[in-house]
Amino acid sequence: MLKHKYKILLLAFLVWMSFFDKNSFIDQYKLRAEYRKIKQEQEYYITQIEQAKKERDQLFTNEEALEKFAREKYHMKKDNEEVFIIVDEKPEN
Repeated sequence: MLKHKYKILLLAFLVWMSFFDKNSFIDQYKLRAEYRKIKQEQEYYITQIEQAKKERDQLFTNEEALEKFAREKYHMKKDNEEVFIIVDEKPEN
């Protein structure tokens, strides 16, 4: 009879920890998955920041790169030029 008490107690503990406790196994699994997702986003944004810093440094040090950036990003032009913007429109399904 004593062996069955421990088995029942162990089963009750596992059920409690799996479903009812504030820090249940299911919640811990969800938190770990969210943590992994946030870590991946952090790595993505770190690489984006590094790339933006490189572009900024290049723009401030290279006159030609600054002119190219202004033309492509803000459609700026010289006084004696005309700019044609071609938009590639994809048909909607």
